[in-house]
Amino acid sequence: MVQIITDSSSLYTKEEGIKAGIVPIPLFVNIGDKNFRDLEIPVEEFIADIGTGKIPFSSQPPLGEVVEAYEQYQGKDIINISLADGLSGTYQTAVSAREMVENKEEITVINSRTLCGPHRYLVECAAAMALENRTKEEILAMLEEKMKYTKSYLIPQDFDYLRRGGRLSPTVAFVGSLLNLKPILILNKEGKSLDKFGMGRTMKGAVQAVFRQMKSEQVGEKDILYIVHGDALEDALQIEAMAKEEFPGMEIRVHLLSHVFITHGGPGCIALQHIRR
Repeated sequence: MVQIITDSSSLYTKEEGIKAGIVPIPLFVNIGDKNFRDLEIPVEEFIADIGTGKIPFSSQPPLGEVVEAYEQYQGKDIINISLADGLSGTYQTAVSAREMVENKEEITVINSRTLCGPHRYLVECAAAMALENRTKEEILAMLEEKMKYTKSYLIPQDFDYLRRGGRLSPTVAFVGSLLNLKPILILNKEGKSLDKFGMGRTMKGAVQAVFRQMKSEQVGEKDILYIVHGDALEDALQIEAMAKEEFPGMEIRVHLLSHVFITHGGPGCIALQHIRR
């Protein structure tokens, strides 16, 4: 059976991974004097720490831990489905670890070119096929096909997180904050950066702009919509209700963001992501 490995961008905890037959290797988060693995502590505790003025930082999984995971499954085909290259060094770490092990010919590292909801779906589909004893080639073909039809939009509540991460210039961040605008960022086709998509005066207006774009691209029943939030469940549920009206018959999944992505998008941020089923 093919062994699926991933990272915490897929929003799988270690416990969920065990149940699904996958190995999720979490990224690291640091805030104040706390160092912990992504998805390891309650998000509410993390948000409370941010509220005291502490600034969080994230880092990729240790190289040695990825090497250990590869060596643990020596003798099996391994597919490591990684967070988009360019948003993190996680993909490059996975590739470097492959070069350090004897079983490297058994290992394929996939740059998912996405994150969070669609990343989780790719891992979910790969794990299901692995349990059916499908071949590595069949799983890789499925992943490549689904990766062609996915987009991600980010609507943050706080410009400072984007400014610190270099996603918005200080001038744009200042003007946006002053005018109380909602920026909309889109993950580019290569999955390497978040580019400016537009601005909305309200969260509802920003969401409607994304929905208009989705409709222009004929996104609908054949796709899954992920509404992923940074501890903003009320907003997420309101957006879910809007989506049900705009896209009848489309599957909608609401998820809480992990600590790493709240670190970069800020508390209260919303990501709208779709991927072909």
